[in-house]
Amino acid sequence: MISFGVQIPQEGYDYGTIMKIVLECERLKFDSVWLTDHFFFSGKPYLECWTTLASLASNTSRLRLGTLVLCNNFRHPSLLAKMAATLDVISKGRLEFGIGAGWHELEHTAYGITFPKAKIRIQMLEEGVQVIKKMWTDEKPTFQGKYYTIKEAVCNPKPVQRPHPPILIGGGGEKYLLRTVAAHADVWNVVGGIPPQEYQRKVEIIQKHCEEIRRDPKAIRLSWQGRFIIGNDEAEALEKVRRMSNTHGMTRDEALKFLTFAGTPDKALEKIASYEDLGVTYFIMWFPDAESLTDLRLFAEQVIPHFKGH
Repeated sequence: MISFGVQIPQEGYDYGTIMKIVLECERLKFDSVWLTDHFFFSGKPYLECWTTLASLASNTSRLRLGTLVLCNNFRHPSLLAKMAATLDVISKGRLEFGIGAGWHELEHTAYGITFPKAKIRIQMLEEGVQVIKKMWTDEKPTFQGKYYTIKEAVCNPKPVQRPHPPILIGGGGEKYLLRTVAAHADVWNVVGGIPPQEYQRKVEIIQKHCEEIRRDPKAIRLSWQGRFIIGNDEAEALEKVRRMSNTHGMTRDEALKFLTFAGTPDKALEKIASYEDLGVTYFIMWFPDAESLTDLRLFAEQVIPHFKGH
């Protein structure tokens, strides 16, 4: 079954605007909404991920609520597991738990959080996911690792979802990260709309790692996130690109490079189908013009119906 989610913009958006977009996503029957886990980028207002998700859980009834993705370094895994279990209970089992190794060094430095080299961050992520799973499934979990230790750390209540909320691991690093995906992920996501050939190559790397550890690669759901601008015709789509480039101080060429896709619903169908052919079943759309709701509506009305029911 193909699923469609929406990554909700946070930078520069107030809570009321975020809620407006989310409620429209629920009305349009998108499957999920997703928040990023950042503290700041340019200095514009940026609402924190977890507290915002908790509010969204109380104001929605059907949408699944995801994180794309949590930074493992920002919170001790045992605390993160407790927070996630609580949110799954509040939302009646609607949490999509996305996590990654973290990449934005400036945030770490500004907030006084250590930023190790990539290999160590991924090792910490791998231990962190193991701690989180134990917190969700064991009565008195204990774990002794190189980076994290817990001892009979009670997590009660447990998540509603069994055996636990789906764990999405985000990232495309081929040297270390995809091995962690193969070992621990229920879902793999890569951000930025990499070309189908490159996506397929990364999938094959995951499959090879799965073979080495004797895990069925079909146990890992494939997902993909892309930045989309959609218009009723090419002229409308290009006008939206122009407006976006002006808003973000980009040239038109820079804006087109930043985007994964800009075009009509028919072209969007072709784009998505090219990844569906690779086994992708979860598409997460990031609409720069989400606040206007027009792209959300056009995508939901003209694109999604062609894939639902597969």
